[in-house]
Amino acid sequence: MGHSIGSLVPAASNGWDDARSSSLTIKCWASASRGTCGYRPMADYYGTSRVVGGVNAHEGAWPWMVSINIPRPTGYAHICGGSLITSQWVLTAAHCFIGQNFSTEWFVLVGLTDLSVATSETQKRWIRQVIVHEYYYNVSSGFDIALMELDQPVQCGYHVQLACVPDATVRVSQLSECIVSGWGAREARSESGASSRSVLQEARVRLMDISLCNSSQWYQGALQRHNLCAGYPQGGIDTCQGDSGGPLMCRDKRSNFFWVVGVTSWGHGCARAKKPGIYTSTQHFHDWILYQLGMYRSGGASASLPRWSPQHVSPPSTQETMLTPTGSSTTGFCSFPLRVLVEFTSRVQELLQDLLGKMSSRV
Repeated sequence: MGHSIGSLVPAASNGWDDARSSSLTIKCWASASRGTCGYRPMADYYGTSRVVGGVNAHEGAWPWMVSINIPRPTGYAHICGGSLITSQWVLTAAHCFIGQNFSTEWFVLVGLTDLSVATSETQKRWIRQVIVHEYYYNVSSGFDIALMELDQPVQCGYHVQLACVPDATVRVSQLSECIVSGWGAREARSESGASSRSVLQEARVRLMDISLCNSSQWYQGALQRHNLCAGYPQGGIDTCQGDSGGPLMCRDKRSNFFWVVGVTSWGHGCARAKKPGIYTSTQHFHDWILYQLGMYRSGGASASLPRWSPQHVSPPSTQETMLTPTGSSTTGFCSFPLRVLVEFTSRVQELLQDLLGKMSSRV
């Protein structure tokens, strides 16, 4: 599948802001009164997603999308995708780190669409530590999930927002409109002629019945209860348009936001018939994620977890909060400063006045 390693990213430059504090961004912070995630400010600007399969994503289309980078002789290389679930934690796949020598030179990029072009929206954060699931052995054995703690929180804005992770109350199997995204391999070149490994790709997929995917002519029982299966029976669309560790996202049936329901894990070949992409269910590991963020309520995973860290790392000084799409006393949100909201309101008013003017001229 398209779990590619080798999309080159130039070394850090002035275009990648390590710790911006501009008036158009603000740190994601916890609130006791409301919670918001899955917010896509630029999606409203561009309108409904035009994705059918394997096309270039609009700038800011998936603002929780993260690029994980490691040093190479020629500079830096994008090796995996991930999803920003709090201001300082990224959700990704465990197999991204197997066989790699973790060092202080690893970093992530958020707020970008084209890996070859740094913009004022791009933020760079070093990786403080990596936590892989304690039962992970290899991709086929399951438990292909990991968390990365960043050295400092990101700042939210039009191109950087937090992802929603479903808990047990969400009926994931009933979600029908799903998208995969990432910088992985793609046979066809992008519409603009740029490298298909450079521009973020997105493709529409369908969640498929796990028993069908486990049948004798498909994956022959290789899938486990914590896996999801997504794609098409006939093939053609797959996570060749995505990345290992990147998100499988499904739109909520009642609201206009997306749940990150899966982490891209593995598959046989690329876009083959009866060989759709296999994902790690985020819902299944919801409590495990909470445990790592210091939010687990009772029981939980073992405290002795495999970690990669360049030095001894102390626990976060403040408790993290994972977000939900609706208000809750235990959630947080990623907010905009007042100036941005005022600018947005002014633009809406201008558009309404223009529309009313056109309507009155026709009467």
